[in-house]
Amino acid sequence: MTLPLILFLLTAVVSVFFAKIRSMPAWLAIQALALGWNGAAQHAELSPHALAALLEVVVVRGIIAPKLLRRAIRTRMEPNTDLMPSNLFTWAIAISLIVLAFEFGAPAMSDRQAFTLGVVGATVAVALLVLSTNNSPPAQLVAVLFMENALALFESLLPRSWPLPVHVALSVIYLLTVGIGTWLIGRRDPVDEGDASAAANVAATARERT
Repeated sequence: MTLPLILFLLTAVVSVFFAKIRSMPAWLAIQALALGWNGAAQHAELSPHALAALLEVVVVRGIIAPKLLRRAIRTRMEPNTDLMPSNLFTWAIAISLIVLAFEFGAPAMSDRQAFTLGVVGATVAVALLVLSTNNSPPAQLVAVLFMENALALFESLLPRSWPLPVHVALSVIYLLTVGIGTWLIGRRDPVDEGDASAAANVAATARERT
């Protein structure tokens, strides 16, 4: 049952250290797969509640969110930069946060609970680090979606699953976050439009003079 947790952790850590912005929809889809795998592994018999939660993860987090994010990134046409700046100082902070996340709560919990909490803490920590080091709108949205997925993973630590209305509310919040975030990313900044207009005017003036 630790395999989906390891896969979830790898999607958060490896993508933050080595992935580019344009590859993040694929990483989010893999993260959703790990999240659904972890939820299915915890239920010997899939109840209607568990099936609904699994369907939400696969459809909303694994298909809709990556598709909308990919379309917004293509529309914005930003350079394919790193998700987190590649420098030793930032990497050292990230590694320290991941280690602290796994140390938190470990003595008072079982091995699997401690590992799950460590994965949740590490994902939230690196997401916050991305928010503080990368001001690119796509990167900021990816960090928020990472934290949303970490919140969904945290449910596996609870003695009882959240009621179905809570699942519905979280799904609506997630969809609103993805929808509004990708809409804002896809919009062209007024500054960029002004720069493009000014460049066009300069080019037209140069043509007239020649």
